[in-house]
Amino acid sequence: MNSAVQKPKIVFFGSGPVASQSLELLMEWCDIEAVITKPQPAHHRQPFPVIETAKRHNLPTHFVSKRKELDQLIGSLPFESRVGVLIDFGIIISQFTIDSFELGIVNSHFSLLPELRGADPITFSILSGQQETGISLMLLVEAMDEGPLLAQSTYEMSGSETTPQLTNVLIGLSDKTLRHILPLYITGDIQIVDQETILLDNNREATYSRKLTKDDSILDFAKPAAQLEREIRAFAEWPKSRTTLADKDVVITKAHVLPNNPNLQAAELDLTQPGTIAIQTSDGQLGVETLKPAGKGEMSAKAFLAGYKLIAT
Repeated sequence: MNSAVQKPKIVFFGSGPVASQSLELLMEWCDIEAVITKPQPAHHRQPFPVIETAKRHNLPTHFVSKRKELDQLIGSLPFESRVGVLIDFGIIISQFTIDSFELGIVNSHFSLLPELRGADPITFSILSGQQETGISLMLLVEAMDEGPLLAQSTYEMSGSETTPQLTNVLIGLSDKTLRHILPLYITGDIQIVDQETILLDNNREATYSRKLTKDDSILDFAKPAAQLEREIRAFAEWPKSRTTLADKDVVITKAHVLPNNPNLQAAELDLTQPGTIAIQTSDGQLGVETLKPAGKGEMSAKAFLAGYKLIAT
């Protein structure tokens, strides 16, 4: 890397845990002129990770809770940085703010755009059973995740990842890609590609993720077992995967797919194998490996059966 761009000066936009971990990595090779983040709500007792990271490293920090406040901040505090970097920010950015940087704002989005635009691409890459995901470095535009691309890096999925595990992998992949690409972008040494070009060249469709709700946590055994197994991995952090066993509310934390029992209907229990909890679905059985009863710690299916009485259907 040329010494002139050894430490790119940037303004960082980010609010969530992913932003905090990304900021820690960016500090190793970037000059962080300022951090722009959401303020900590009064009802949150736990400190916000980005705020704590910025405090710990004495980084100049500015707080905004909506787009209008961000525009006012940018208008009153012109920055020296030619480019901004945005990861896990949670506020829609106006064209005014984008244009306040000579080179715009680079967003690291955790999917292979145009696939899984939107709020939660990591979770939905697991839910959809994708074999490949990755990160995309995109120039921010006002439309949701539709900006031109600077680069993409891919990750081959094993089919066993949980959302927290995949998130950590993609944070590292994002930083590795930014380290290589951002200096080249600043010096004008990379080609920018419109997302429409990728759509045409690869015959790929734009898809979208959404924000999860608590309703997503309820396991619906009218779905196939393979889908429920993906939900358990995808919702491992939140909203989790809940059902009722032995009249007890439980969170299932790990499961696998078993063959159908043609004698059972969806949601009926199969306890024919000692120490095993199998729940019939619309296609296959969900074999519960570990679970967490309400008010208890995580335990194996065998331990649960030793403490709670299940009645086979």
